[in-house]
Amino acid sequence: MKQCLLVFLVYCFQFSGNCAVILQYHHVSDTTPTSTSISPKQFAAHLQYLSDNNFTVVPLSVFVDAIKDQKKLKDKHVAITFDDAYTDILTYAKPLLNQFNYPYTIFINPSTVELNYTSYLTWSQLKSLSDEGVIIANHGFDHTSLARIPTSTSERDWFKEETDKLLHSEALIKNKTGKSWQYFAYPFGEYTPLIQQWIKENNFVAFTQQSGAVGLATDLTNIPRFPVSQPYDDLVSLSDKLNSLAFNIELHGKNAETIFEYQQTKSVTFNITIDDFEKSQLNCYISGLGRQEISWQDKYSFTVNFSADLPVGRVRCNCTAPSISNPGRFYWYSKPWFILKAGGQWYPL
Repeated sequence: MKQCLLVFLVYCFQFSGNCAVILQYHHVSDTTPTSTSISPKQFAAHLQYLSDNNFTVVPLSVFVDAIKDQKKLKDKHVAITFDDAYTDILTYAKPLLNQFNYPYTIFINPSTVELNYTSYLTWSQLKSLSDEGVIIANHGFDHTSLARIPTSTSERDWFKEETDKLLHSEALIKNKTGKSWQYFAYPFGEYTPLIQQWIKENNFVAFTQQSGAVGLATDLTNIPRFPVSQPYDDLVSLSDKLNSLAFNIELHGKNAETIFEYQQTKSVTFNITIDDFEKSQLNCYISGLGRQEISWQDKYSFTVNFSADLPVGRVRCNCTAPSISNPGRFYWYSKPWFILKAGGQWYPL
């Protein structure tokens, strides 16, 4: 089987002022599923930590505008986001955020909002939040993955249907809240180069669910956010994320692919453009496989030959390295893959 080679061109500015962090939450509640929840008590601890350690929480638009205009991202700046528009954001998160005067963004699914479920925010509530300065953004019309093509339809027809729904979703948000930011969070964090190209051509900005800091070279179709719900909600983990530095990347052709069938990819090769870390201190971990052996090809290129086949499902390769010029801080990059079952069937959501 032909080895798949993935090449990363990594750009990171060697001063901390060009790196920032986006945090991703879902539920703020003691009674909702733990995998997408943080307790109100722990959420309050997160906000207090930000305040006590001199982090500045800014609207998500500050990061987007800085990348677009290539203007300096200030150090220790953070953006807070929520996915899915659950009512506990209003009940538990908003009062705490108001105490600290912290701005935030909520990514919503208009079709779910229009069903008027008691567990989701209503259009009236979202409009009030928008009027208060909260960014109400697009999470897809009905939370459908934009990577999964049904076997019953052609890729062309499916793609048109899904992108039409995304545009319809944005139009609804503008109609109901009065504002259209054209910010989009990929449902389930799943995406492909095809949808990334559409995002770019239609002047959207897209956000993922894989870890990593944000830098001026960050791809506006693939902006990382740190998930900070359970079990990743402890303050030690939060501190590591908040102090991370950006491994910014460019991917071209096959290198940008995110979907592989089981056993169809065997390695990843990174080409880097910085030397602000010791080679011996670079570590790469793959979900389900653990720490991987790194083989340096030359000064700016190293390969990870997977210790086993990537498991079926959503898989991440997290690479970190301590900065020489910024002691105590780590470069951090996460590459996602969506590994199908043998035969090409999708794993369950």
